[in-house]
Amino acid sequence: MHKPEATGPAQHTLDVVVVGEALTDIVTSHHGTTEHPGGSPANVAYGLGRLGVNTALLTAIGDDGRGAAIAKHLQSAGVKLLDGSCSLDRTSSATATISADGSASYAFDVTWDLNPIAPASVPKVLHTGSIAAFLKPGADKVKSLLQQCRDECIITYDPNIRPALLGSHAQAKSLFEDLVHLTDVIKLSDEDAEWLYPGTELDDTATHLLGLGAGLAVITRGSQGSLFATAATRLTIPSVTTRVADTIGAGDAYMAALIMGLLTRGTDGFAPSVLEQIGRTASMAAAITVGRTGANPPTSEQLRAHLLERQPTH
Repeated sequence: MHKPEATGPAQHTLDVVVVGEALTDIVTSHHGTTEHPGGSPANVAYGLGRLGVNTALLTAIGDDGRGAAIAKHLQSAGVKLLDGSCSLDRTSSATATISADGSASYAFDVTWDLNPIAPASVPKVLHTGSIAAFLKPGADKVKSLLQQCRDECIITYDPNIRPALLGSHAQAKSLFEDLVHLTDVIKLSDEDAEWLYPGTELDDTATHLLGLGAGLAVITRGSQGSLFATAATRLTIPSVTTRVADTIGAGDAYMAALIMGLLTRGTDGFAPSVLEQIGRTASMAAAITVGRTGANPPTSEQLRAHLLERQPTH
């Protein structure tokens, strides 16, 4: 990507900046216990890097072995770690316990804050979500950054609800909705939707999110596919059948591919054909990831090859 001319108010020197937590995933299963770099926003940044997208992460890690492992992991995918990200006394962690069916339950040891931030340049897409959007004091700084960039770039948001780290339901819902109105694209899982809006049909939840100001609402439903909703369109994108190793990082791989789709969609906005292409690509990225252990999203070459395999022949 060439650098833009130094004129005009918004200088897009990066395709994507992801703002949010990076932590160490401690994974316990019948195989034993292992450690991996993780955190939903860091996984999204890593997934974007693997897809060849010019990406940076603004986060908070410690100057310790776990922090160094996270930095090395991100750099291996070409992701830049923005200045000020090494700011904690120790790197946060999340313990995931994998059950026999591959699903994961989580326990957290997380501190979330950011150094005072003023973006040196505005990316094409600013993404945030997960713990970073809810846990103070960092959540307030995330909201401030979204407000600063609101009219300068596309903002995407994935709440990735972690009830163990949230206060009351009413408080969490309020924090969530305060960010939706700053957001162009909101992506959440059916589990997120059910936790935020219990007993509400997913289609009605999507309508509500659009009413709060989002231009596109995406609700993933695991093997049941994904709902894409705009003011003019409702689409259901089928999932891709695959053998499940575990579900760690699948939603983050989906989010990374969705963001890549927003960057490469051309001038057709949210036309149904555009949404279908983005949805099918994101579903494939998630399917590839669940077929592997850990948060191991596809490269652009792997994703392209799998998509070509699925194209109908005539």
